[in-house]
Amino acid sequence: MKSILSTLIILMLLSCKEKEGEYICTPCNLPCDALVFSAAGTCPHCNMALIKKSDVEQENKLTIDSIAITEGSGVFLVEGGPGKENKSIKVYYHRPESFNLDSKILLVIPGAGRNGDSYRDAWIEESEEYGLLILSPMYAEEDYRFEDYHLCGLMYDLNLGNAIQRIEGTNIATLDEVEFDYKVNLNREEWIFGDFDRIFDLAVATLNSKQTTYDVFGHSAGGQILHRFALFQPDSKADRILASNAGFYTLPDFNTALPFGIKNASLNQAEVKASFSKKLILFIGELDNEKETGGTLLRSTTVDKQGLHRLERARFFYQQAEAIAAANESDLNWDLKIIPGVGHNHRKMGDAAAKYLYANHE
Repeated sequence: MKSILSTLIILMLLSCKEKEGEYICTPCNLPCDALVFSAAGTCPHCNMALIKKSDVEQENKLTIDSIAITEGSGVFLVEGGPGKENKSIKVYYHRPESFNLDSKILLVIPGAGRNGDSYRDAWIEESEEYGLLILSPMYAEEDYRFEDYHLCGLMYDLNLGNAIQRIEGTNIATLDEVEFDYKVNLNREEWIFGDFDRIFDLAVATLNSKQTTYDVFGHSAGGQILHRFALFQPDSKADRILASNAGFYTLPDFNTALPFGIKNASLNQAEVKASFSKKLILFIGELDNEKETGGTLLRSTTVDKQGLHRLERARFFYQQAEAIAAANESDLNWDLKIIPGVGHNHRKMGDAAAKYLYANHE
């Protein structure tokens, strides 16, 4: 039996090594750690994510804030922001062959998987086509918990273990709002938003770029982060902010508490009015509806008022913003774009986002 097992392992190794590729299995201490694959995806033997061999080799040599952005794909390491100085953020990049000092810069914010490498990879074709520098930060889950990432550091000391229950066989997680408890973080320096300008500034300085603003796309958890980015950090250097397929929203509503409104946040009316002037585009898949089973969908008494699926919730958020802006006699520079034929898929939403942002070479 042992000889048969050994033979199978050897055959697996040989068959996969014949694929002269550049992807390897995330280290799992199994024989498949020695395999090499020709394309991204998951390891067929242990189901771990496949990662670029070149990224791993670079990551082993990384030092914080020692940044080189050479042609092609790579990764660099930056220090965490205030309150996270002992942590670090990996930034996966792709610099196209046609890059020049006038090339646009796009930040790509990953979903709950924090997989900046595969989000970067999903944009390589568009990077080359449109001459874009792609920067995709990866916030490790052991350093940036749900409240630090999805909720952007606006809240802390969440008791999610007691308040959240997953419904087996579905993508639904229910929140018991009676049981739910947290503290509000009023220290704006510790919110995640400042990282985006900082990463942009480091890239600009490294490349002597002439860019003074950047575009930013985020999907799922990244979409949650980016609509909050527009709302809570309107003085950022971000130009166009595409928040794609967020699971739920923080409304610009002073009558509802965090995380679903801003009643107990530190924002005032003038700041909300300033946020309405940002170019926030809610970029939503038409099929991210009640039939979509991808990702996690939070359900609770309050969040369900936004709708029962992501498409409904995006429409509700936009309509509420329109109503609030009108009541305060504010201009609203936000927009809602429904992408036909796409569900909860960051690659297809990214393809649509690239066309929206750059096909006309604006």
